[in-house]
Amino acid sequence: MRSVTLHLDEPPGVVTAGVGIHGQRVAEERFLLPDLWQVHLHDYEGEIELGGTVHPIRPGYVSLIPAATEVVFRYRGRSPNLHLHVRLPERGAPHEVRVMQDAGAAAPALAEMFRQAVIAESPARAAAEAWALLWRFTQLAPGPDSEGHQGKALAYIEEHLPAPITVPEVAAAVGLSHNHLTRLFRDATGTTVVAHIRRRRLERARHLLLESTLSIPAVAAAVGIADLQAFNKACRRELGASPRALREAARKL
Repeated sequence: MRSVTLHLDEPPGVVTAGVGIHGQRVAEERFLLPDLWQVHLHDYEGEIELGGTVHPIRPGYVSLIPAATEVVFRYRGRSPNLHLHVRLPERGAPHEVRVMQDAGAAAPALAEMFRQAVIAESPARAAAEAWALLWRFTQLAPGPDSEGHQGKALAYIEEHLPAPITVPEVAAAVGLSHNHLTRLFRDATGTTVVAHIRRRRLERARHLLLESTLSIPAVAAAVGIADLQAFNKACRRELGASPRALREAARKL
């Protein structure tokens, strides 16, 4: 087993969260939770085996093990980890995530999210931390770019939506070539950088048109489409109506 499918339209239910220390008495453990997923951030060298596939474990690696799946942990001495046992929804948009990933530069932030789930004073707070954590798992870049190039690119785009953005500019900001970023983005998101920028601009435009009192020219400028004719055309193409029609329809509800 190399990948799993997550459904994250609804928050998970956290049954337990904690710190585990393994490998001090035995070098191998078999583990299965019939109804719960296992979520780990590892801080040791070892390996796991599930579904006939062996995955190496190194410090900073994260793993996702589905419910009712037996996993074999193999340790090389004292082996600490942070873990969550959660119930996940079975419906909603699917997100394919690798069983084992190198969190790279994201590992410290993920560790803090694990710790917040561990010390949460309410189930709702623990669920919120776990939900955000699992969403971060879906954004870890594959293969040699697992250090967060895709996440950095997404963050750069969000921060610069009000300004003109080019693919070479995004690539330079995250230290990749134009072609490398394009391939990485398509592998990770199934779309192009340009299509993602367009979608995010129009999602933000819809929100501002429906929920704010900003003028239509101000909304267009706020999402990086200062040309009103281009903004009207983009709204009709992506949102199905002109900015004015979208706003008027919302006011009638």
